[in-house]
Amino acid sequence: MSTKALLVAGGGGVGKTTLSAALGVAAARRGVRTLVVTVDPAKRLADALGAASLGSEPQPLEDEPNLWAAMLDASASWEAIARRHADPAAADRLIANPFFHAATTQFPASQSYAAAEEAVTFIDARAWELVVVDTPPAAGGIDFFTAPKAITDLVGGRLLRWMTGGNLPGRRFLFDRTARPVLRIAGTVLGTQLLDQIAQFFMDLRTTYDGVRRRAKEIEAHLRSAHTIVVTTADPTPLREAVRFFRELPDVARRPEAVVFNRTLPESWIDADPGGLPEPLASNLRRWAAEAHRQQELRAEFASRYDTLLAVVPWQPEPPTDLDALERLVKASEGLEKLLSAPWA
Repeated sequence: MSTKALLVAGGGGVGKTTLSAALGVAAARRGVRTLVVTVDPAKRLADALGAASLGSEPQPLEDEPNLWAAMLDASASWEAIARRHADPAAADRLIANPFFHAATTQFPASQSYAAAEEAVTFIDARAWELVVVDTPPAAGGIDFFTAPKAITDLVGGRLLRWMTGGNLPGRRFLFDRTARPVLRIAGTVLGTQLLDQIAQFFMDLRTTYDGVRRRAKEIEAHLRSAHTIVVTTADPTPLREAVRFFRELPDVARRPEAVVFNRTLPESWIDADPGGLPEPLASNLRRWAAEAHRQQELRAEFASRYDTLLAVVPWQPEPPTDLDALERLVKASEGLEKLLSAPWA
């Protein structure tokens, strides 16, 4: 079975997770075996998908025979990465090392890399026709695409090579003769036990380099063939992040297929006539009309400048609470169904 990937990118708080789920539901109900991979769904979204809880293993959704869902777990993914790319003893030490836990849960690039690795694992499984990935919001979503190179550079970087002696056969000896004396000086301040943990972390992390480098190349190959949509709102910060995708997106990714403007006010509000409404209702209506007009102009300018397909999702008074509501969100939009009808979908 050939598997296609749809990456849903954008900054935090723009509705990526909800739209990822909505697209997944709509595709599944068109007969496409679909997996929705999300980062950290709110409880209401898990409820809307019909799953009391989502785990790292894809699970079928009740009453939806073509739909599966999974939640990315960065910590669990990095444990799997350590066991895949390091020998058993080094992997055990890494997983037990508090610096490994901090590095793999607190750094945005490490979380994005884990998400990319997990998503590619699902794509490689070829168990679904479409994998919809709700990408992490770090750096407006661009970190997801740059993370493979960033992690490869980290694990094989100059500092780490110096600390561990690079690929020399006697790197443990070189480490003892070069890096450890420096760390001993710091040890008088931080404590010997802490420095030993740091030193062991460096040594064990370095052993994963060859495997991480190979896997990063595989991930980048998938990113080049995957299709991306960028979700934004008309607010300044998420809009700037959407613009970055067209200005800064690295060569490892395709140009976005579309930009989705979420929570859009109806254009019919632009010409709303306050008529005989009393104040302050008339003033309030004029303000909303001005905001609807501003959003319309922003969308037109964006489409003209970047020559891209725009999809418009209307503002909803209540968030979706079930599968039917998620599907209605797609049907109520302008452009999302066209995306699902595209040749690659």
